[in-house]
Amino acid sequence: MQQLVFATNNAHKLEEVAAILRQAQDDSSIKLLSLNDINCYNDIAETGTTFRANASIKSHYIYNKYHVNCFGDDSGLEIDALNGEPGVYSARYAGVYGNHAANMAKVLQNMVDTTNRKARFRTVISLVWNGEEHFFEGTVEGTIRRELSGTAGFGYDPIFQPDGYDITFAEMTLAEKNAISHRAIAVEKLVGFLKGL
Repeated sequence: MQQLVFATNNAHKLEEVAAILRQAQDDSSIKLLSLNDINCYNDIAETGTTFRANASIKSHYIYNKYHVNCFGDDSGLEIDALNGEPGVYSARYAGVYGNHAANMAKVLQNMVDTTNRKARFRTVISLVWNGEEHFFEGTVEGTIRRELSGTAGFGYDPIFQPDGYDITFAEMTLAEKNAISHRAIAVEKLVGFLKGL
């Protein structure tokens, strides 16, 4: 069995990706490890200006320091009316990293008079496998609600309604979200690549 480290300290992301991997792998040939599993307790600084750059920073940091196959991801919300904001700064849009309530409040305030509610979630994965880097991307289109709805998920899920649905990500079960989410699309591409090795 091949071991693969997911370079994240985000428990929600880890849970989502582990669930997607379990579903996508019929042979369970990949064992997903967290940073804790390899005794890495460092916060890896996301200093890039694109999702691709930040994902690459994380995967290379782990590969170079621990010499294990790994992948990092960076994800965010892109809103057309806000010129792509919050984008790469999604997790710290309101100034404090990981303050989801403040981030959503800032988005809603910035869009209070906006009729164009079109947005998308984007994920980019950087996989470093035996020293070679590979990228996988997933997006899901949707709209920004005018108020929060739902308590599941994390981040901007309570204000993001994916196209074709009348509920937000935060009103979906994990399985429902994983069937259509940006992260699921990118991870499925990653799994497809690993199966072809």
